[in-house]
Amino acid sequence: MSVTTRRLQSCAAAALVAGLALGTAACSKKDTPSASGTTTIVLQIFGTSGLDKAAAKFNETHTNIKIDPQAQGELKDFSPKLAQWLATGQGAGDIVMLEEGQIQQYLEQPKDFANLLDLGAKNLESTFLPYKWKGGFSSDQSKLVGLGTDIGGLAMCYRKDLFEKAFGAENATREKVSAMWATGGWDAYAAKGKEFKAKNVGATWIDSATSIVQPYIMQNSDTWFYSRDNKFIGDSNPVVKKAWDYGLSLATDGLTSKLARWSPDWDNAYKQAAFATVPCPAWMTGVISARAGADAKGKWEVATIPGGSGNWGGSYLAIPKQSKHQKEAFEALKWLTGEEGAVEAYKAAGPMPSSIPALNNPAFKDSKNEYFNNAPTGEIFGASVKTLKPIYLGPKHQPLWENIFEPQMQAAEQGKSTSAAAWQKAVDDGKKLANG
Repeated sequence: MSVTTRRLQSCAAAALVAGLALGTAACSKKDTPSASGTTTIVLQIFGTSGLDKAAAKFNETHTNIKIDPQAQGELKDFSPKLAQWLATGQGAGDIVMLEEGQIQQYLEQPKDFANLLDLGAKNLESTFLPYKWKGGFSSDQSKLVGLGTDIGGLAMCYRKDLFEKAFGAENATREKVSAMWATGGWDAYAAKGKEFKAKNVGATWIDSATSIVQPYIMQNSDTWFYSRDNKFIGDSNPVVKKAWDYGLSLATDGLTSKLARWSPDWDNAYKQAAFATVPCPAWMTGVISARAGADAKGKWEVATIPGGSGNWGGSYLAIPKQSKHQKEAFEALKWLTGEEGAVEAYKAAGPMPSSIPALNNPAFKDSKNEYFNNAPTGEIFGASVKTLKPIYLGPKHQPLWENIFEPQMQAAEQGKSTSAAAWQKAVDDGKKLANG
């Protein structure tokens, strides 16, 4: 998942301030059972996953195992640290969170992770969505690296108050907004954005051109930067270029705020009600509420997304081989990814469970999000994945997007480069990374 910056645990923060390369190693040092017989399991997480709240619930009802959740900031902060800890054999927690793009590199080379099948996961297959279960296996299918926490069923989150100013209160309900692009898809979304712009309500239509790319590709392709035999196709997959061109066309038409997502300016823009819509996987509800704050409660709403379906994001939990408490770590991991843990995480931060029992639990299925004007989020996000077909990402997907294609697209959006030049640089750099 991607996601909100949270305060690091005091030990990790102190180590980072000191500039130590393996700063958080001391924080994730493996504990031996205490005199009371309790084993502490370090859980390293990023963003607004709700797993910290789920861990607190676990600790209320378990005495032999205690989960110590340690927030590692954003995915972009955590990913390189984890890679370093795995390479050096120290510093990784007993359980680590892996985003769906990030896990791909470890599925190709899973040597640094325990095989969850050996720890007791063999009988859990029927409790997970089939594609999520399969998504945790190494490329040779010999090792189960991770169990799924959540999936990113898609919707469109929007500022109800801004829609009321632009289109009238009667046209700002989730039903009316969903109908605005029910048949016309993304073309209708852009057309409605132009109408919104003409109303001059003091906000743009969407935060960034790059926000469109992931949902657009997830809806319209079964691959992204890689073919299924792991050849780079970022330059030849037509859907990737269409998503790029579509997003930048919104910027050219003055419909975007030209913000770099996950930046301080982006965070502040939520507080300022600077844009009216944002493509919204289930986990994004927690991101929005954390950034927009209490003053915006009830001003956000949830509608269906253009294209009607799709998935964006979702994560897994895995156990590094360096953990000295793999048995206890698996018991904690199993609970966190099972019905109880998934429901607790959803109630805390909004990520949509990949656990089938959790999806069928009324706490998800019948849920309404008070912050989002009591939108029936369980129903909306649940419906969004009914026709979901998983997309193949490939081994270096996350750095290809996060470090190459997204920054180049932002450069074009902000006028620092032309679309053609930025695309060519992204393709050239992408080939080097993918083939290196």
